[in-house]
Amino acid sequence: MAKHAGVSLGTVSNVLNRPDLVSPATRQKVLDAITELGYVRNDSARQLRAGRSRTVAILVLDVSNPFFTDVVRGAEAVVEKAGGMLIVCNSGEDPRREQRNLDMLEEQRVQGLLVTPVSDGRHPRLDAFVKRGIPVVLVDRGSGHPSRCSVAVDDVAGGRLAAEHLAERGHERIGFVGGPVTIRQVADRHHGAAAALADRDTPHDLQLFTTPSLSVDAGRQAADELAALAAGERPTAVFCANDLLALGVLQGLTAHGLRVPEDVAIVGYDDIEFAAAAAVPLSSVRQPRAQLGRTAAELLLEESMNDGNHQHRHVMFQPELVIRVSSDRYR
Repeated sequence: MAKHAGVSLGTVSNVLNRPDLVSPATRQKVLDAITELGYVRNDSARQLRAGRSRTVAILVLDVSNPFFTDVVRGAEAVVEKAGGMLIVCNSGEDPRREQRNLDMLEEQRVQGLLVTPVSDGRHPRLDAFVKRGIPVVLVDRGSGHPSRCSVAVDDVAGGRLAAEHLAERGHERIGFVGGPVTIRQVADRHHGAAAALADRDTPHDLQLFTTPSLSVDAGRQAADELAALAAGERPTAVFCANDLLALGVLQGLTAHGLRVPEDVAIVGYDDIEFAAAAAVPLSSVRQPRAQLGRTAAELLLEESMNDGNHQHRHVMFQPELVIRVSSDRYR
């Protein structure tokens, strides 16, 4: 390329990396040569020499869940503004798939990792990233770990909001639909709801309907289980661990001829866009989805740019309850 433009190798390097050092006329000659020869910079090799990648990875539980889509968008905006690129990986709530993704991302020497672990945020595999100098930030998951930042929503408080709302509406038989319970967010939301009902002057029991996943189809299966119960035994309200489950429960109950909220009230979690657009608009516990992603990416970039001087932080957002038709009735 230098020969084609009639300049030195150093001049080409300056045009690519420090164009302000090259005169406009010479810079244009080099740019013309780049166009004519179809040159594409080998960024991987450049990053290898520099010892730093510009690629950030985010590993989420379920890429089909609109909640994580919004989290990714928030993170992407921050990473792109910093001149980097965000790649998205999906564990599918599968520990083996999570392991494979982590192995490949470590091999790629990404600049940093944003991750929602399938199980415990103290996953030993994440320690390998930190030892290599690759910062890790837990997303939608709290952490007391000294070597990594985290951003999360207080899911125990969110569970309380949902259960208290249903109890205040006069419901005495309340169910919780969610699973697997090994997922920390599910366990925390269940714990918050159970604690809220136990604290009432007249304690309520929270009936658990465990699901194999946090999907619409799993919600439909839970609706089949609910519909099979006798009217005097069936919960008059259910709190679902996320909105996809809640949408599935709504569809399933309707198919069985049960009315929402007249026969069974529903509250979801996340407040994704589809919650308000459902045939019966869903009440939901809202999380600041995009803000979770933005804050996580900001913490990660801050750590990656401050060698050894970064103070790890654990940011906890508070949820809010959005009441819509699916639960807004008094008994």
